[in-house]
Amino acid sequence: MADDLIRYDLLVQDALRGVVRKVLTDAARDGLMGDHHFYVSFRTEAPGVRMSQALREKYPQDMTIVLQHQFWDLSVNEHTFEVGLSFSGVPERLLVPFDALSGFFDPSVQFGLKFDLTEAGEVPEEANAAPAKTGPRGAGSEPSEVRPKGSGLATIGSAAPKVLPAPAAQGDKPDEKAPRPAAKKDGEEGSAEVVSLDAFRKKS
Repeated sequence: MADDLIRYDLLVQDALRGVVRKVLTDAARDGLMGDHHFYVSFRTEAPGVRMSQALREKYPQDMTIVLQHQFWDLSVNEHTFEVGLSFSGVPERLLVPFDALSGFFDPSVQFGLKFDLTEAGEVPEEANAAPAKTGPRGAGSEPSEVRPKGSGLATIGSAAPKVLPAPAAQGDKPDEKAPRPAAKKDGEEGSAEVVSLDAFRKKS
């Protein structure tokens, strides 16, 4: 087979990051529509990620944030998004490059994306963050961080693009003043459609 000099795998990854960029841009402009809400996973050690030292020490590699009930000042540009969130009652401001994303999940419609960061030479490890099953939705609750503990989203073979269910990761201890989305046990599968980029990776 000829070498892929066009690098379709990287083009597809960039296109799917554009999907996340468009969704967050719409949410920043119009707010969340219906029951839509988002779990956004990213590598905290990726270049350009900006967060407090306390959060960086707690999440040295992976982090999943929830954009659902209470977040503020969400702003999106071509390369990054920035948002204010509350973690255990402490307000924080995060800036995340789209190149740092390892996953995106909308539980309301069971749609998810998984990104391979090794192709861009950013982080040579498997992304561990995965979304948790959502719990009750209420105006008084606040978004919460999910500290990944599982093996992440299922990987896909290189034969052809496929769609697989997304297993959920376990979350941290819930905030006392906010309902936290329930976590599945390791090994359980949901019905989410997760698009992986493994199928487009350059074969050695």
